[in-house]
Amino acid sequence: MRRVVLIFLVLFLQAARPAAACEGRVLDDPRVHASPLCLPSAPQRVVVLDQSFALGIGLDMGLPVVGAPLTRMSDEALLARAEAAGVTDLGFVTEPSLERIVALQPDLILGFTGDPGLAESFYPMLSQLAPTLLDVSGDWRGFYDIVAGLTGREDQAREMFAAYEARLAELRPRVPDVPVSVLRITTWDFQVYTDTPGAYAPFEILAEAGVRRSAYETAPEGPALKRPDWEELGQLDGEILLYIVGGTNDSATNGRHEEVLANPLWQMLPAVRSGQVHRIDPAVWMEFSGLGSAHRVLDDIERFILPAQ
Repeated sequence: MRRVVLIFLVLFLQAARPAAACEGRVLDDPRVHASPLCLPSAPQRVVVLDQSFALGIGLDMGLPVVGAPLTRMSDEALLARAEAAGVTDLGFVTEPSLERIVALQPDLILGFTGDPGLAESFYPMLSQLAPTLLDVSGDWRGFYDIVAGLTGREDQAREMFAAYEARLAELRPRVPDVPVSVLRITTWDFQVYTDTPGAYAPFEILAEAGVRRSAYETAPEGPALKRPDWEELGQLDGEILLYIVGGTNDSATNGRHEEVLANPLWQMLPAVRSGQVHRIDPAVWMEFSGLGSAHRVLDDIERFILPAQ
C-alpha cells in the first residue's frame, strides 16, 4: 500500500508542475518514442530500463548510470562494470522497482525496445518521473548514435565501430559456406531467432559475417522468432548446431537441459550425430549489450564455425 501511495504522490507532483519551454536540448528523432523530447543537456543521474542494450551502451558512452535492473544477469562482465560504477539494482528486468527509480531521482530514463506498443504502454508513467528516451527502432547501431549524442562522444563511437567493422570484414571471407543452426532451449519451449530483416542483433551479426542458416531458420519476410515443437526440431539440419541454455531462465539447472540432450529426436539432428554441436553463452546471445557483445559473437564464429586451422 505504501508503494502505491508513493507512486501516485510522485505522479501527482510531477503532473502538477506547470508546462515550460525546454531548458535543455530537444531531440527530434523518428527512432525515439514520443519525439520530439526535451532532454537535459548534460544528464547527471540516468536510470536504464534493461540490463542489455541500454546498460551496456550507456556505460560505453560514459552516461552517469545510477540505476538498472541487475537481478539475474547472466553477463558477469557487464554486471561487474555496473557494480564498479555504483549502479543501484532495480530488480528483475521485467519488474523493475518503481520505488527505487523514484528514490534515485533520475534526470533521464533510458530504454531500448523494438516494440512501439510496449513503449506506448509504460511511457506515460515513466515520463512523469523524468524525461524518458525510449528507442523503438530496434537498431542497436543507431542507439549508439543517440546515446553518444547525449555525452558528446560521437567520435569515440565512430572509432569503436571502425575497429569492429574492420574485424568483421577480415572474418567474412573465411566463413565456410555450410548451413548453421542456432537454437535456444528454455524451461518452457524451444526458440529459433531467424535470419530475417530486423533480426535480433546477434543473429543480424551472423548474417553480416556471411554465416548461412538452414532453410527453416531463414525467413526473408517471415517471423523473427519461431517456436518449434519436438517434431519440428528435425528441420534444424545445419552441419553445425549452436545452442543456448540458461541465462534468465532455469533451463540449465532444473533438468530441462539434460532432458533435451537425452531425447532421441535431439540425438538424430545431423550436427549432433557428427559431433558439431556447441553450447554458447546466453550472456552474449540473449543479453546482447553492444559492441562488446558483438565482438564476442565474432569470437564464437571463429571458435565454432570457422574450419580448424
